[in-house]
Amino acid sequence: MKKFSSILRNITSTRKTMSRLVLATALSVSFLSTPVTAEDKPTFRLAWSIYVGWMPWDYGNNAGIIKKWGDKYDVNIDVVQVNDYIESINQYTAGSFDATVMTNMDALTIPAASGVDSTALIVGDFSNGNDGIVLKSTDKLADIKGQRVNLVELSVSHYLLARALETVDMTERDVTVVNTADADLVPAFATEDVTAVTTWNPLLAEITKMPSANMVFDSSKIPGEIIDLLVVNSDTLAQNPALGKALTGAWYEIMATMQKDDEAGEKALMFMAEASGTDLAGYKDQLASTKMFYQPSEAVAFTESAALKETMAKVAEFSFEHGLLGDGAPDAGFIGIETPSGVYGDEQNITLRFNPEYMQMAADNAL
Repeated sequence: MKKFSSILRNITSTRKTMSRLVLATALSVSFLSTPVTAEDKPTFRLAWSIYVGWMPWDYGNNAGIIKKWGDKYDVNIDVVQVNDYIESINQYTAGSFDATVMTNMDALTIPAASGVDSTALIVGDFSNGNDGIVLKSTDKLADIKGQRVNLVELSVSHYLLARALETVDMTERDVTVVNTADADLVPAFATEDVTAVTTWNPLLAEITKMPSANMVFDSSKIPGEIIDLLVVNSDTLAQNPALGKALTGAWYEIMATMQKDDEAGEKALMFMAEASGTDLAGYKDQLASTKMFYQPSEAVAFTESAALKETMAKVAEFSFEHGLLGDGAPDAGFIGIETPSGVYGDEQNITLRFNPEYMQMAADNAL
C-alpha cells in the first residue's frame, strides 16, 4: 500500500477533439438529433494499487459498476492498476491521473506539498491494525531501544514507528531506521540480522507468521490516524462535478455489495481476495483490521469530526520534522489543510481539502 500540478492536454488530444467538433457540426446539417457516443463523453483516469481498502475499485471496474455510474453521469472512467504505490501518486501529481488512492499523509507530502490542489473525495477507511511493528524474540515494544528498524522510510510505517515510540517515552533517536523497499521486507525479516520491521498488510500478515515474530504495536493503538482516501484533483472536480458523483455513487454501491450475506457478496470478496494475492479467509482477516466506512453517513461523521483536524496536525508536524513539506516550509503549518471543522495551517496556501459534500449526497440518496 503505503506510499506536479495539472499539465495541459497534449496536441494530439486537442486535434482529436477539434476533429470531432468539426465532424459533429457537419453532421448536424442532416441529423438534428445525433445520439451521444462514448467518444463524446469526457474521460478521466483513476489509479489504484493493491491494498485491502482499495481492492473494491478493481472489483467495481471488473463488475461494471463504475461504468454503470459513469454512464449515468455521462463520463468515462478508466481504472488503472499501478503496481508501485508511490509511483501512482507521483503520476497523479504530474497530471497523468485525475484521481488516485492514497493515505492522508501521502496526500499531504506528495501532491499537496508539490502545489497540486487535491480533494479527499471519499474517506474509505482507516487502518485499525493493518499496520504494525514486529520484533523478534520479545513481545515488549520497549525492547526496540537500540535496534535497527527496517521500514519504508518517510511512509506511514515511519509515522507509525514515531507514534509508537512516543508511547514508551522514546524518540527516533533511540533506534536506527533502515530504509527498505516494501518488496524486500518479508525476506529481510527471515534473515538473522534483521530484528525489527514496521510494515502493512499483506506483508505484515506474512511476517507475523514467522518463528519468533511478535507484533508489539499496531495501528489500532492510534485509531483514525492512518486514513485511506480517494483523492481527486480539486480543479478537475470543480469543473466536472459529474465525476465526483459517478465515483461516489459507484463506491457506495460496491460497499453495499461487500456487506451482502449472500452469493453476490461472497463473490465480490472472493474476487478482491484473489486479486490481492490471498484467499477469502485471508482477505477477511485484513478487513477485520480495517475500519471500513461502509455507510456514507459514517464517513461523513468521521470527516466532520474535530479529531480529523487534530490528526492532520500530527501528520503535518511529523512531515515537517522529516523535511516532507518542501525545503521552503518554515513550519508544520506551511500547507493549509481544509477540513469541515476548520483549517489547519496557512489559509492562503490550502492545497489539501477534505470535502464530505459528495459522501453526504450518497448518505441522502441524492446520487
